[in-house]
Amino acid sequence: MTDQKDIKIKLHPGGPEIPVRPGTPLMDVLHEYGIEFPCGGKGTCGSCRFRLIKGSLPLSQKHRSLLLSLGQPENMRLACMSAPDSNVTIEIPQFETVILADNSRFEFDPLPGFGIAIDLGTTTLVAQLLDLASGRVLNVATARNPQGKYGSDIMSRIEYALIREQADTLKHLIRDKIREMIYKLLKGYTENVNKIILVGNTAMHHLFCGFDVRPLSFYPFESPNTGIRNFYPSELGWELDEKTEIVFMPSIGSFVGSDILAGIFATRLHLSKEYQVLIDLGTNGEIVAGNRERIFCASTAAGPAFEGARITMGMTASAGAISSVKADNGKFDCHTIGNINPAGICGSGIIDAMSVFLEKKLMNDFGDILSDQNQIFLVNDVFINQKDIREVQLAKAAIASGLEILYKQLGITRKDIDNLYIAGAFGNYINIPNSLKMGLLNIPEEKVRKMGNTALIGAKMFLFTNPDRIKKVLKITRHISLESDPEFQELFIQNMLFGKND
Repeated sequence: MTDQKDIKIKLHPGGPEIPVRPGTPLMDVLHEYGIEFPCGGKGTCGSCRFRLIKGSLPLSQKHRSLLLSLGQPENMRLACMSAPDSNVTIEIPQFETVILADNSRFEFDPLPGFGIAIDLGTTTLVAQLLDLASGRVLNVATARNPQGKYGSDIMSRIEYALIREQADTLKHLIRDKIREMIYKLLKGYTENVNKIILVGNTAMHHLFCGFDVRPLSFYPFESPNTGIRNFYPSELGWELDEKTEIVFMPSIGSFVGSDILAGIFATRLHLSKEYQVLIDLGTNGEIVAGNRERIFCASTAAGPAFEGARITMGMTASAGAISSVKADNGKFDCHTIGNINPAGICGSGIIDAMSVFLEKKLMNDFGDILSDQNQIFLVNDVFINQKDIREVQLAKAAIASGLEILYKQLGITRKDIDNLYIAGAFGNYINIPNSLKMGLLNIPEEKVRKMGNTALIGAKMFLFTNPDRIKKVLKITRHISLESDPEFQELFIQNMLFGKND
C-alpha cells in the first residue's frame, strides 16, 4: 500500500479524535471504545449505528437498504458498513444511554454527579465517563496496559512480580496509567466524580490492589484476597475529592475475575430461567455456564493462543492484524485491521485460517500440514506454521473440554443451552460458521450471540447496582478447577481433533 495521510474520526460530544488511514472500516476503530457489534458486522442488528455530524460518508445501495429496514433516517450510518476517506465527526447513540448488546435499555435509578467505569485488561485499558443522572457516556479513554513490557500474559507478570520482586513497580505503573486516563476523561468537566468502578481478571486485581500474587503462581491457585477492595483517592495518589468512592470489584475465583462477574451481569445470565453460556477469550480464557439458579465458571489456558501470544506471527486485534481469511481462486483473501499492511494475525484470523486450511485440504483433522512445507503463507510474509497449529489445537481443546465439564457439573447437555455469548475484541471479529467448522464452538449457529466488551458493559451497570445484588450472584456462582476433574484429560484428547465433534 502507498503511504497515505491519516484522516481523523471525531467522536461527539467530548470524545477523542482518532487518526486512521483513509478507507479504514469504522468497525476496526470503534470496538476499542466500548462500541458493540452483536451481529459481527453483518449490518443486521443496528447496534453500531451513529449519526453523521460533519463530513462525507456516501451510502451504498446495500447500506441504504439496511438503514431503511432498521427504520433509520438518512443522516444515520452503520459503523460496520462505513469506511471514511476524509475527516468525519460522528455521534454514537450508544453514548446517550447505557445500552446492552441486545438493544434493551438498562434500567437504573438516577444518581447525582459523574461515575467512571474501567475495564482493566491484561493488554488494554478502557474507561468511560458517565453522567449518573442520565446514564449517558460523556467521554472515553483507552490505553495499552503499561505492564505489558514486563510480559504479555498473566503468568509472565506474576513471575516478574515474584522472582524479580517488582510487584510495587507493576502496581504503580497501572495506578499511574489509570490516573492519567481519569484526568483525561475529566478534562473540561467540573462535576464531582462520585464513584469509580474497576473490573479485571484476578491477577490484574491483585497487582492493582497490592495483594500478594504468590498464591496465583502455584496449584491450586487460590488466593485469600479475591474480595471487593475499596480505596480513598489519596491511597492511590489520585487528586480527586476524597469522598469519591473507588471500588475494584471482587473476583469469582483463582483466575476468574470481576471482568467475568461484569460479563454475567451484562448478559443477564444470572436472571435467565434458561441455561446460558459466556465465553471470554482475552489474554486468559474464561467460560461460564448457568442460569438464575446456579452458575459454574472456569478458566482455561486457551486465551494466549487466540490473542496471538503463542503464535509465531500472532498479535492482538489491533492495527496491522489479519482479522479474517477467505479462500479466493486458489489464493487467500485477508482483511487487515486498520487498512494497513499486515504485520501479523489475530485470533479471529487464526480461526478463519484453520477453517480454510481444512476446507482446501491444506491440513487434516489432526492438524497436520499436508505438504512438504512447515508453514503456510497467507499474504506477503505472514504465515502460520505447524507449531502455531498445535497451539490452536491446545486452545480449542481446552475451551471445548471446559464447556463439557461445566455441562456435566450442571447436569445438562449442550442441547439445553439457550444462548452462547462471545465477549471481547475477539468476539467482534470472529466468524461464527468458521468457529463451528473447526470445532471451537459446538452449538447451533443461531444460538451464538456476540456481545462486545461485556466487562465494560457490566462495569457501567455496577455504577448503579446495589451491592446486595452482586453478593447474591456471587452466592450462586461456583468456580470449577478443570484440571481436577477426572474426565478432563480424556475429553481434552478427544477435542484435539479439528472439525465438528458430535
